[in-house]
Amino acid sequence: MKLIVGLGNPGKEYEATRHNCGFMVIDELADKLNVTVDQKKFKSLYTKFKYHGEDVILLKPQTYMNLSGEAVIAAMNFFKIDIDDILVIYDDLDMPVGKLRLRKSGSAGGHNGIKNIISHVSSQNFKRIRVGIDRHPYIKVVDYVLSKFTKEETAAIREGIDRACDAVIDCLDHDFDYAMNHYN
Repeated sequence: MKLIVGLGNPGKEYEATRHNCGFMVIDELADKLNVTVDQKKFKSLYTKFKYHGEDVILLKPQTYMNLSGEAVIAAMNFFKIDIDDILVIYDDLDMPVGKLRLRKSGSAGGHNGIKNIISHVSSQNFKRIRVGIDRHPYIKVVDYVLSKFTKEETAAIREGIDRACDAVIDCLDHDFDYAMNHYN
């Protein structure tokens, strides 16, 4: 069983903001896989489906970003999912808009959602896909991550979201190493 988590903040006011890249990837992935992320449990919206005979869960925590670990650990405990079988998708300030970076483990790097997941699962050793959102030199980080992408950035973030979906599908079809070799 695989647990694929996209990080973001619930609510209309946060839709299409930089901090919601994880939600955007999960929504696009759900469309590509013809499933709907609409069940409510684990302080999340989720769906469970079969992909090539394996159970896959798409999860969008509704706890707000800084408490994402509460939702992740609840789903992991309920479905008895091992840390090796989770994949977390989230935004990264330190990469250009739309650029991807896949890693098998690592620190939170200042990302509060990841910091909370690490705290709840008691490990940094989980797979992740980071989607670049860039950094603004004059806007405070908290304001910047909650802002929407500019018109000039729209094509780059759309491409990044599409590539992140393709990377997830490659993880499911092959494995994470295969996806890392193709998308890093």
